[in-house]
Amino acid sequence: MVRWRVATLVSAAIAISYLDRQALPVAIAAIQLDIPLTNTEFGALTSTFLLAYALMYAGGGALVDRLGTGRGFTIIMVFWSLACASHSLATGFAMLAASRFLLGAGEGGGFPAATKVIAEWFPPQERSTAMGLVNAGTAVGAVVAPPAIAAIILYGHWRLVFVACGLVGLVWAWWWTRSGLVFRKTSSDRVTDGAGAGPSLSWTQLLGFRAVWGLVIAKFLTDAAWFFYISWLPKYLYDARGFDVKQVGAYAWVPFAAAGVGSLLGGWFSSRLLAKGHSVDKSRKLALGLSAAMMPGIIFVTSVPVEWAIVLFSLAFFGQQSWSTLVMIVPTDLFDRRVVASVAGLVGFGGAMGGLIMNLTAGRLLDLGFGYGTVFSIVGMLHITAFGVILVMLPRIQRLHAS
Repeated sequence: MVRWRVATLVSAAIAISYLDRQALPVAIAAIQLDIPLTNTEFGALTSTFLLAYALMYAGGGALVDRLGTGRGFTIIMVFWSLACASHSLATGFAMLAASRFLLGAGEGGGFPAATKVIAEWFPPQERSTAMGLVNAGTAVGAVVAPPAIAAIILYGHWRLVFVACGLVGLVWAWWWTRSGLVFRKTSSDRVTDGAGAGPSLSWTQLLGFRAVWGLVIAKFLTDAAWFFYISWLPKYLYDARGFDVKQVGAYAWVPFAAAGVGSLLGGWFSSRLLAKGHSVDKSRKLALGLSAAMMPGIIFVTSVPVEWAIVLFSLAFFGQQSWSTLVMIVPTDLFDRRVVASVAGLVGFGGAMGGLIMNLTAGRLLDLGFGYGTVFSIVGMLHITAFGVILVMLPRIQRLHAS
């Protein structure tokens, strides 16, 4: 059906965003041959990306609410693709930081746009499955990144990595506009329940809802862990496990493949519970709780052989992306479509700020000699804490009246 074709297109966009953001972590060893970087500087580069990502995640949600998903997504993709390609021109830390900031500004609008697409095209009982498909795009992009980027570096140069990634995004933008699916004013597949009628709400009004604060805080905690994982996994393998670029290309994709499975199964499991007649509240919270329970095993990753370390990373990535799929669909359970991208933007802003702080903290702790064990002990408990926040701040997940 048309709506599943739309979801597949959006999933491809999210895949490209993760391909682009993984280019730096995977290529970092080659980049450091030309541009030496400390752990603190590497953490700062990631945090620079996340600062812009956070600001645009909030602003991008409001932008997409006003422009619509068709035009909004096109503008967002073209901008971040050009920003990605600009990394190829960098000659020092400052130029890399400027490119990371621009990339974050572009990519920040991606998930709010994706969330709005799902709210527009899918009924409630299908939304978590559809969001699982979209969120699985994160894994596809991240799975492709290590071997593809390693191959380009081995047979070419690290600068070509960013040019190639930028070109892929521009091809998607052409595909999106050519398809014309989301530009159609009417379609039998669109959800037309009238819920989108009425004026939008300001961020101040949205932050008056306790549930919004609960989602923002929970996302702040869990994305602190997630953005640490995706930014530092290749560097951990280089630094602590002695991997070269070929080994990173061969192994670093495995946890991201598990993340893709988690995205699909987390969304499917919640939809299955709904289909069996369970409430939205139970269906979301049970799946969230099981996802969070998978995360503490990462605490032991530094004390096991590398094969088991990959297994522990895979378990954590599976649980994280199952969690992420569910927590990003909750705004569609709480609010109607006219504000859902704005709510998703605020939630994503919280997540990006958590990642910003965690990456700065990780880089500093490592340069001070605390080691990866300390950092993994911190991130391993963040999802459990976030689930507690969800239980307290969202005593029941149900439609709220945003007037």
